[in-house]
Amino acid sequence: MANCGAVLDNRLIMATAEQLKALLRSHAEGDDRHFFAVAMQMAAHEAKQGHGRLAEELRELIDAAKARRPANGSAAPIPLIRPKGDLAGLLSVSYPSQRLGQMVLAPAVAKSLQRVLKEQRHISKLQGHGLHPRRKLLLVGPSGTGKTMTAAALAGELGIALFVVRLDALITKFMGETAAKLRQVFDAVKLTRGVYFFDEFDAIGGHRGLSNDVGEIRRILNSFLLMIEQDDSNSVIVAATNHPEILDQALFRRFDDVIEYHVPSSEEIRELFRVRLGKYIRPAKRMDELVSAATGLSHAEITRAISDCIKDAVMADQDTVAPEVLIELLAQRQQVRQRTPSATRP
Repeated sequence: MANCGAVLDNRLIMATAEQLKALLRSHAEGDDRHFFAVAMQMAAHEAKQGHGRLAEELRELIDAAKARRPANGSAAPIPLIRPKGDLAGLLSVSYPSQRLGQMVLAPAVAKSLQRVLKEQRHISKLQGHGLHPRRKLLLVGPSGTGKTMTAAALAGELGIALFVVRLDALITKFMGETAAKLRQVFDAVKLTRGVYFFDEFDAIGGHRGLSNDVGEIRRILNSFLLMIEQDDSNSVIVAATNHPEILDQALFRRFDDVIEYHVPSSEEIRELFRVRLGKYIRPAKRMDELVSAATGLSHAEITRAISDCIKDAVMADQDTVAPEVLIELLAQRQQVRQRTPSATRP
């Protein structure tokens, strides 16, 4: 009988271990349905073991997590962890609701990002065949073209947290301190799956031959090169820069994909008006004029002009926007761009 009891205990331990692995796997893959199903199985298991209070607490936690899901039924991430201690000063965390479908992207960019998402959603299958999904991305292009929003949309699509690396806290003047903080970030990358976003990446990725380079900056770059090459986690690393020309060439081969962003084409501007204006504009006879007025502006600049125009209509109790008002707002953005040297850089 003692042997039978020992065998039964071992089976129960094995079952619980498998459930824990399934729970973590479903969370890592953003599969809420499977996550909740496994969690309910664990609650039922505890109830059968006579742990009624624990089972009830588990069910309450599951119900609370389900209640936080969006009303449209789309998957919502479960905030299991947030940075603590020193790491809280290096990473800011959010759980974005953005989706790629809300963005207007060039066809090549959209195709590249969809490929990343597809491989991430099949991460277990690929790893089971010894294959590595795309997970290290370098986004390059002018300011306001959608790089930051892309990082948020990837996190939203995958149902995982977005961790933004705070460069102001990461980079210090003390020798060796920045590399130590960078190591903390990469330790977090390994421990907690998420999208880790390095914005203004040229601050640490500038090439080692720059005339104003100093030894500490070279050490930071060398540390980053080593850490990103050694990283074999399940997290997605996204770096973005407006100035790819000053990046060290050794960086480019450390990324799975280099995705290039540009100011929107005429067709993309037309689509941006359609998506952003929606019910606020009727079939516009002056659409060509609107597109012409927006040509050369970034997605962000056009979006802000549209938003200002809609706000004017709302405050005036109007249900449509006036094309001439939008054209004027776009012209103002064009004037600001012309006066800002950095905005005209390719």
